[in-house]
Formats: sequence, C-alpha cells, structure tokens
Amino acid sequence: MKKFNILNYILSSLLVCTLAACDSSDTEETTEETTTEETTTEETTEETSTSTDVDTSAWLINNSTISTYISDDSGNGVVEDVQSVEGEIIDDVEYMVVKTTGIPKYDVTMTQDMVDALNDRPKANSDFSGGETTVSVGDEVLFGQDIGYNSSSEYCDDTGGAGYWPPGPGCPLEQDTEAYFTVEPTDTDEECATGLNTVGLMVNGTAIFNWGDGMSYGSNQWYNLAPVAEQYDVDICGGHAANGTYHHHFYTSCLASLLEDDGDEHSPIYGFSADGYPLYGPYESDGQLAISAWEKRDYGASEAEGGCDTPGERTCVLVDEYDISQGVVAADSNGPDIGEDVTTLSSNTIAADDGYYYEDYYYSQATVTGAMLDENNGHDSGDGKGYHYHITLTEDTDGTLLPSFPYQMGPRFKAELPDNSIASCSTDDEQQGPPP
Repeated sequence: MKKFNILNYILSSLLVCTLAACDSSDTEETTEETTTEETTTEETTEETSTSTDVDTSAWLINNSTISTYISDDSGNGVVEDVQSVEGEIIDDVEYMVVKTTGIPKYDVTMTQDMVDALNDRPKANSDFSGGETTVSVGDEVLFGQDIGYNSSSEYCDDTGGAGYWPPGPGCPLEQDTEAYFTVEPTDTDEECATGLNTVGLMVNGTAIFNWGDGMSYGSNQWYNLAPVAEQYDVDICGGHAANGTYHHHFYTSCLASLLEDDGDEHSPIYGFSADGYPLYGPYESDGQLAISAWEKRDYGASEAEGGCDTPGERTCVLVDEYDISQGVVAADSNGPDIGEDVTTLSSNTIAADDGYYYEDYYYSQATVTGAMLDENNGHDSGDGKGYHYHITLTEDTDGTLLPSFPYQMGPRFKAELPDNSIASCSTDDEQQGPPP
C-alpha cells in the first residue's frame, strides 16, 4: 500500500402540528367521534410500521465501551460508535434505522510523521500551549485526549476534549441521532445537491459532511473546499465538530485502520449516504484507487474549453459545471489569483491554488468504466455490490495520497431523499456546505 500522508496534508498543506382543543360547546357525540378517529390513527400506524431483518454487518455496533474523555451532561462517559441498527418497514418502504451518539472510538498510535506534522504547523507556537504537541512517537492517543492544543470551545471543559482539537472548531457533544436509510434507493432526475450539515453517517456513527465549509471568497461565488480551507482545523483523525456534531468531510485513516482497509482489495463500506446508497472506501481493487471524474479547470484555456483566457486569474465561472460545453460567464467578482494567499477562519494563511474553490472544478463526463466514477462520485462496476459511492483520493508525484474532490458522495445525491431523512436537498445558492 502506498504510504498515506494525509495527516501532513491536513495539518500542514463541519410543521409542528397542534390539534385545536374542542370548546365547551362540543357535544358528547363529537367527543366520541374524536376518540374513534384517534383509535383508528393508532391502528393505522401500527399496521403500516413493522420490523424486518436488515444486514447490519457493516456497522460498528457497541453498547459496552464508553469514551474516556467525552462525557454527557451528567459527567458520564458517552457510549462510543453505533448503539443499534434495525430494519423497519414504513408505508411499504424498507428502512435501516441507525441510532448513535456520534462519538467514535478512535485510538491512534502516534508515528514520527504525525508528530512532525503537528509541530510543523504554521502557528504551532500559538496553537499549542507549550509551542508544540505534548505527545511523542509511540504514544496511544484516545479520542478527545489532550495533546497540548489551545482548544477554544466553551463547552470543552464541561463535556471533555479540551486540548485534542486545534483552536477554532468546537468540541463534539453527545448526539441523539436516529437516521433512516432506505434499503432500496430510488434514483431521481431532480437536482438534489448535498447541503448543510449531515449528509450521511460513517459506520462508526460519526456524521458525514459535504465538500464545503460554509464560506466563500466572494458573494455566492468561490466557495471554499473544506478539506483545503480547514486543513489546520481538524484533529489527528481528520474530523472536527460543528454545533456539537463531530463529522468528516473526507477520508479518515483512523476509520480505515478500524476497518483494516490497507488497499489490497476493494475497500469495505465506510458509511451510508442519506439517500441510502453505501459509501465505500478509496480502493476499487488491489492498489487501484477509485477515480473521481471531476477535474480542475485551466483558467488560461479558451472559454470553449472552460477557461477564461486569463492565465492564473479567476475571472469567470462555468455556466454549468456538469457540462463544460455550455461555456462561461464573467464572475460577479474575481476570485484570488492562482496561488495567492488567503486567510482562513482560524487565521491560518493558505495559498489559493487551483482546487481551493468549488468553482475550480468541472465534471469531465468521462466514461464510467472500471475504477472511474460518475458525476455523483459513484458507480456500479458489475461486481455484485450494486451502485455505490466511493471516498476519493489522488496520488501525488511523490506517492502521497491526498483528498480528491468531491471527496465522498456528491456534489448531488443520486437517489431520492426519504421524508424522514437526516439530510435535505440544497439549492444552488446553499450548496457551499455546513456552517463554520
């Protein structure tokens, strides 16, 4: 397996229906009719909701171990991973119902590369209370354990985790998540973009967030890509919290280790999208990464080729990022020049290279065969797994594996979201991702 240096990339390069009460003029007959209607409703609900067997083998189910460093409001350790997975049929639709606290069991043994990446952070002197991490090579770090960061969230001290997250992001809180995933997804022709907050769950119960960090350089243009803009805002497992919800925007080597995915065969299931389709890891086969069909634009290319005829300058945007042949229009306001320094929410300075913004990408419409994926970052390769999404990585010239847009499923869901989904469709103006 190729040496995976993602930590270096992360650390150095998330109708209330009220029934009107009857007034005093209601007759006894009316009351009796109401009672009959309520009884009928209860019977109907019971008839249309039944339990069924579903395959739970992909999930990390646990009801015994509790987090050492993350506690609930009463000071008790939070139960880790997923608590239950059950099948339920509602109105003839079969669901896999998952209940989780959203707190993972990540136990990480620190390597030299990991320690170096922490200490080589641009703002290490202020990010760490002592100017560098307090852990050494060979130390085992549990999820939420203090490694010397100046964590900034107010509730870290109350629920644990202070010192595990870099300054800026909040600390995770115990979640009471109940997620419904359709067992047999129904594909849709409607444009349903992955939107704010949770768009799926990893098999350890942690939330999956989409590609964005909720911020843009301009007005509704030049949307940040979270794996780039937040590379200094995530923990050693590539995750962090938003409004208390711990989540991943991209591949995490910590989950890969739990699933024993070392790249010598097709990756196992890492999670499930809100539309019901499974999300597999990055490998299509032994040593073969699944290939994203989204490519970076060349701003110096002609407008017919999706460029702006302005080498190194972001002066135009695509009419349709799914169909480059429709051409470009002038940007409402120019984005930063390629390579120009920008400042993140955590006050880190990062070069806005090509690939920093959503508008830097287009769907290549490559033939979906072999390891190639479609516009939703998924495929059915005929291997018996059916349609599925992939987490995507790309290999750099030196063998380093880096997150590859759109990172997980997306930018749009392939299938319909059920009415009881943990996610919702986003409009084009909202698809920048979760709030910072």
